[in-house]
Order: sequence, then structure tokens, then C-alpha cells
Amino acid sequence: MLEKLFEGTIWRSRFVVILAVIFGLIGAFVLFIVASLDIWGVAVYTFNTIITSAHPKNFHEDIVAGIIGAVDLYLIAVVMFIFAFGIYELFISEIDEASKDTKSSKILAIHSLDQLKDKIAKVIVMVLVVNFFQRVLHTEFTTALEMLYFALSIAALAVGLYFLGKVGKH
Repeated sequence: MLEKLFEGTIWRSRFVVILAVIFGLIGAFVLFIVASLDIWGVAVYTFNTIITSAHPKNFHEDIVAGIIGAVDLYLIAVVMFIFAFGIYELFISEIDEASKDTKSSKILAIHSLDQLKDKIAKVIVMVLVVNFFQRVLHTEFTTALEMLYFALSIAALAVGLYFLGKVGKH
């Protein structure tokens, strides 16, 4: 009887992960809103710059950097969303509405902790690539060696993404 009570308590304790689900979703929504406001800010800045006929020195770089920064936030929001969805399906219950929808994407179908980890890792790699691109936009290269390092870093990213794609297909 004590064993049955203890095992029941352990089994029901899994519901504590609902906190991670709730706050993961809140974090995702906050990031979606902030990224959208960043895009709006870039649009307003672009419109105001065009209206005033002023063309700041780094106008194009600033616009691209702002949009890339928002994409970075969107990707992190997607990580939080996948995390919350996956944790819910793994520990609480399969989401019936998602499994019944024949038109829905299976990107959120999580059947194991390893699947969840793999999906999150791939999005995190994309976040890092986007972050790298954003930082490179404002980098000034003054020597040939710096340009060589830049070219090598792009080649390393390309090779890494190639192998990440190969791993995902097996």
C-alpha cells in the first residue's frame, strides 16, 4: 500500500513540468512581440529616413542588422515554443487536436527527449548563424588576414550546416 501511494505520488509529480510549458509559452510570445516591434521600428526608421531624404552613413547596414536581429529573436521564440510543446507532449499528454489535424505540420511532433533535443539544437544552430551574420555586418576589415579569417569562418559555417543537414536525414 505504501509502495502504491509512493508510486502514484511520483507519477503525478510529472505535472510540475506544466510550469516550464506555461512560462516557455509566455517567453515565446514575449519574444514574438519584441521581434515584431523591432521590425516595426526598422520600418518607421526607414520611412522617416526616406521622407526626410537623409541618407545616414550606415543606412542599409542598420536596416539589415535590425531585421536580422528580429529574425534572431523569432528563432529563439521558436526554440521556446518547440520546447514548451515538446515538454507537454512528453510529460503530460499528446495534444489531441494536433494529432487529428491531417494538414498540420509534423515539426512539433515530439516522441522522445532525443527528438526534442535534436529539434531545439538545429534551431539554436540557426540562431548562432543569424547572430554571426548580424555581427559581421558591422565589422570592418582592414587587413588581408582579417578577410582570410572571415572567409574561413564562413567556410566553417557552411561545412557545419552541411553536416547538420546530413545528420538530420538519417
